[in-house]
Amino acid sequence: MAGAITLAGAGLAAGALPVGGFEVWPGPDLSEYALPAVLYGYFGVTLLVAAWLWAGRVETDRRGQLTTLALWCAPLLLAPPLFSRDAYAYLAQGAMVVSRIDVYKDGVAELGGQLAAQVPGMWQHTPTPYGPVFLAMAAAVSALAGAKIVLGVLGLRLVAVGGVALLAYFLPRLAVQCGVDPGRALWLGVLNPLVPLHLVAGAHNDALMMGLLVAGLSIAFDRRFAAAAVLVTLAALVKAPAAAGLLVVAALWWPYLPKRAALVNAAVRTGGIAAATTAAVTWATGTGYGWVASLRTPMSPRSWSLSTALGRASKLIAPPGLGDAAMQFWIWCGLAATAAIVAYVWWRRARLGPVYAIGLGLAAVALLGPATRPWYALWGVIPLAAAAPEGVVRRWAAAGSAMLTLLVLPSGFGPDGTQFALAAAGVLLAGIVLAYGRLWAETLAPAYRW
Repeated sequence: MAGAITLAGAGLAAGALPVGGFEVWPGPDLSEYALPAVLYGYFGVTLLVAAWLWAGRVETDRRGQLTTLALWCAPLLLAPPLFSRDAYAYLAQGAMVVSRIDVYKDGVAELGGQLAAQVPGMWQHTPTPYGPVFLAMAAAVSALAGAKIVLGVLGLRLVAVGGVALLAYFLPRLAVQCGVDPGRALWLGVLNPLVPLHLVAGAHNDALMMGLLVAGLSIAFDRRFAAAAVLVTLAALVKAPAAAGLLVVAALWWPYLPKRAALVNAAVRTGGIAAATTAAVTWATGTGYGWVASLRTPMSPRSWSLSTALGRASKLIAPPGLGDAAMQFWIWCGLAATAAIVAYVWWRRARLGPVYAIGLGLAAVALLGPATRPWYALWGVIPLAAAAPEGVVRRWAAAGSAMLTLLVLPSGFGPDGTQFALAAAGVLLAGIVLAYGRLWAETLAPAYRW
């Protein structure tokens, strides 16, 4: 909690604060301390990550873990957006829906005003790739908040907390259904520092997507296949990657159908329910089917991922005129590699289990797809937390989660040289404090029988 409080305080100076003079975040004006706040922010993040790693070495009950998660999230709920400016884009897109502007055709520049001014320039003219379920929620939050940006961000955080609550309830159930210790699943999938730092502090819609997805998968194990298909489809109508969960629903439904054409029957039933749910939600929200075409938005060369990084490197050495072709080549290579991995792990699902297979597949989508963000790793980590056996995969998932917390500044941007040095100093300072604190605790342990 000390780490979370430190980070929240640093966010008042170095977070993703509103710009343009439209509105300031409540609290003292610390903007002149933006540089030293980077050090304090990374100091807090390091404390939080270390606490999480140490928590993974002790036995705690579910109540204790959830209490810890609440203590970590509470300071961040009231802080400015951290590690991303996506919350402002969500509000702007919600306002576009309220104003009946086609979010699947136009970017936030069409809206204009204070909300659009908060969105980075590279995304001003980009249509949204999000589905109608999330847009309906963003529109409701935006309508209630009106022109109050701070209130809108807090409203989006409540939506994210709702998604985390679904995870906290259903992930242990799914772990038991997959034969995994629920406490270990809760530690890796929900207490994971990416959850408070990005899903809550960043107010990302991935929290709602993953909450609905895990709820649907758990219900599928209870043989409530139709309801499971509906929940997974709702998750996909927040963000498209969750649609992979429909494969799990169909695979679990298959053995309970007449043996003749059971596979086709399961696919048709699951697909039919998903199609009906999609049609009903799209009709109810009135956003139309433009989101289907907007799924190509993450393939933009402006996105950041392993494939686009290779594309940018290739552009530096490619002959004039071939730079864009090199970028597209690497993007399609990433997509091909992702498809191959997903197909392979799904082919091995009988040995791995369907949830484990989908976790590996979604991890490949997050890491090799055309757009990658630190919190995207949770797409794979959360199913793996519920289904992966103890071993190298869980260790890599934990180590990767810890490292990804340090990848971007609290402002949401990459560091320059000075900011990098300050961030490294914050990590080092936290390491020294933790080392001395541990030594002090071990010295006192015999006397107090800790």
